[in-house]
Amino acid sequence: MKDSKHTSRPTATNSAGYRSVEYTGLSPKSISRRIRDGSLRAFQVGGTRTIRLRIEDIDSLMIPVER
Repeated sequence: MKDSKHTSRPTATNSAGYRSVEYTGLSPKSISRRIRDGSLRAFQVGGTRTIRLRIEDIDSLMIPVER
């Protein structure tokens, strides 16, 4: 039987996610969606539900608006 804490997907509902929400202005749901679809890399820490996001990966989501 698998341990449930190892099968859960990382979400943006931890401290790294909240900081990324403040930084980007996106909702936690949007951050989680980007993690799931692969457009934002997330790293799990030691088999826990805690995730880390690199600032470079978050910045890569930002596209300049041409005017």
